[in-house]
Amino acid sequence: MPETIENYTSKDLHEGLKKQSFKIWSVVLFLVSAWVFLVLLAPIAKADNLVDISSPIYGFFSHICHQMPSRSFHLLGHQFAVCSRCFGVYFGLAVGLALYPLFRSMEEVEPLPRVWLILATFPIAIDWSLTFFGIWENTFFTRVATGLILGVACAIFIVPAFVELSQMWLLKRGKRADT
Repeated sequence: MPETIENYTSKDLHEGLKKQSFKIWSVVLFLVSAWVFLVLLAPIAKADNLVDISSPIYGFFSHICHQMPSRSFHLLGHQFAVCSRCFGVYFGLAVGLALYPLFRSMEEVEPLPRVWLILATFPIAIDWSLTFFGIWENTFFTRVATGLILGVACAIFIVPAFVELSQMWLLKRGKRADT
């Protein structure tokens, strides 16, 4: 069945949407990678006595994470700016974003069913709950693994959301230019 004129998008506009999708993905990947880099920069800067760099980073991340030394990875004798679970989430987000185009079209804005995001929270919730209630003590492996699962799942939902927002903006701008 032919499309109605209201749903028509020109070939140029369609190509613009495709380019916009990759731009948005690139920007989000860059920002998340920079975030992970800051987590790693803090211990490196501290090891090199660059306190003017490391202190603000640790201070910033202290508002997001408990930064308990016993639950944090260490690099060059200094702990990461976040705990191992938070690092797992951030690193998983970066990995998920980097691998996203290999598994899904960038133009696809229809998200996966939300049940997958909810299911991705279960491992981290179970790991945290079992420790909180004293049933077992989680490990670096369980904290990082559950964080990675959640981070990758979040990436799968974040990319289509940002792409759709950018496409809506571009379509609105394109339609304004046509009138």
